Amino acid sequence: MAQRYSQHAFTPPPGATEIILIRHGASVDAIPGERFDLVDGHGDPPLSPAGQEQARAVADRLAGEALDALFVTGLTRTVQTAAPLAERLGVEPRVVTDLREVRLGDWEGGEFRIRAQNRDPVAMQAVAEERWDVIPGAETMEALAERVRRGIDAILEQTGPDGRAAAVLHGGIIGEVCRQATGSRPFAFVHSDNCSISRLVVLPDGRRLLRTFNDVAHLNGAG
Repeated sequence: MAQRYSQHAFTPPPGATEIILIRHGASVDAIPGERFDLVDGHGDPPLSPAGQEQARAVADRLAGEALDALFVTGLTRTVQTAAPLAERLGVEPRVVTDLREVRLGDWEGGEFRIRAQNRDPVAMQAVAEERWDVIPGAETMEALAERVRRGIDAILEQTGPDGRAAAVLHGGIIGEVCRQATGSRPFAFVHSDNCSISRLVVLPDGRRLLRTFNDVAHLNGAG
């Protein structure tokens, strides 16, 4: 009888590390003339009630997974999103400040959200050119790429080979992580939804595999 080779589900090879990338839940509304508080130059809004509901949904989704570590960026919206999952798992989130959201210069504190939704010409230029630093005072693409590499390396070092970690991050940062993994256009992955899940596998030789992007099946309309 001929030997048979069936297809099977992907399994990370020995020595690989999996990072579950979670975008934080929806934050409170931006209001013209009322800037969010800043932490080290980053806007720091809390979650909205919808975002809190999304955080509980993502905790339900991941509570059954074996996680070796849970990471946040230290900004309130990531800490609050991680809280239900941390409680379910009985772990203390670790902070990686290098993975805080893109620095938006003069448009921090909610200004970018307002201008983008109003289709401000400079905001549209940033989207068209796929560069954050079109925005006055914003972070360069090169600086962003470097600190995102440092942040992911820190997670890998603390998680270790054959480990699995979850990291609650920001939309722009998840976009950059995915860009680096795939060699895509700069903004090809900046559109992840609040509390979506994306999965990154880092092989022992450092190569990265983007396994899933923007999985929202667990939300079921939450938020």
